[in-house]
Amino acid sequence: MLRDIPSGESIHFYKGASMQTLTLHDSIPFGHKVAIAFIQQGAEVVKYGDVIGKATQDIRAGEHVHVHNIEGIRGRGDIPKTHES
Repeated sequence: MLRDIPSGESIHFYKGASMQTLTLHDSIPFGHKVAIAFIQQGAEVVKYGDVIGKATQDIRAGEHVHVHNIEGIRGRGDIPKTHES
């Protein structure tokens, strides 16, 4: 089911072959991203194997990932991607 997910709710996802459970710290609007692991300030943010930005602050697992805590780099020729899939 695709929907908004309220804070405090648990989500389930696979990391490799292992089923993981994560309780959300923030509400996640439909179509938005949630950190499934800690992301350190300055680290690359990866979505589906592609670098989509850099964290502008530490982001805990279970927090909303969006323009308030990442700087997008898609389409920017002045910032080279360093992540390799």
